Amino acid sequence: MSGMIERVIRVLRHLVSLAAFGSVLAGWLVLPNPASARVWFGVPFPFVVGPPAYYYPPPAYYYPPPAYYPPPAYYYRAPPAAPYPSYAAPYYPPGPRYSPSSQSCVTGGAVCPMEHPVASGSSCYCGAGQGRAWGHAT
Repeated sequence: MSGMIERVIRVLRHLVSLAAFGSVLAGWLVLPNPASARVWFGVPFPFVVGPPAYYYPPPAYYYPPPAYYPPPAYYYRAPPAAPYPSYAAPYYPPGPRYSPSSQSCVTGGAVCPMEHPVASGSSCYCGAGQGRAWGHAT
C-alpha cells in the first residue's frame, strides 16, 4: 500500500514540475513581445432576449394647449391709471445762464473776475501760468 502512495506522489511531483516548467517557458516566450490589445472574447452573433423594439410614430394631431381663464372680478382688481403717460418724461426748465459777477479776486500782482459772488474778503484764486494764485475777494 505504501508503494502505491509513493507512486502517486512521484507522478504528482512530475506533473507539478512539468507544469511549472511549462509556465516558465510560456512566460519566457510571451514577455519579450509587446502586448497586443486585439483580444476579443465573445460570441459571433447578437444575444437578443425578447421581441424586437418597436418605435411608435408621432401622433397625427396634437392636443390643444390648456385654456386660460382670467380670475373672477372680485379676486382681481386692475391697477389704478397713471396720472400722466408713462412714456413721457417730465419737463425740467433749463437753469439760469452764466453771467459773470461784478466781484473780482485780487492777488498780489493780478486781478481776475469771479465766476460766482462770494462774501467780500473771503479767499479766492486766479488761474495763472504757474498754477493758482491765492488772494481775497473784493
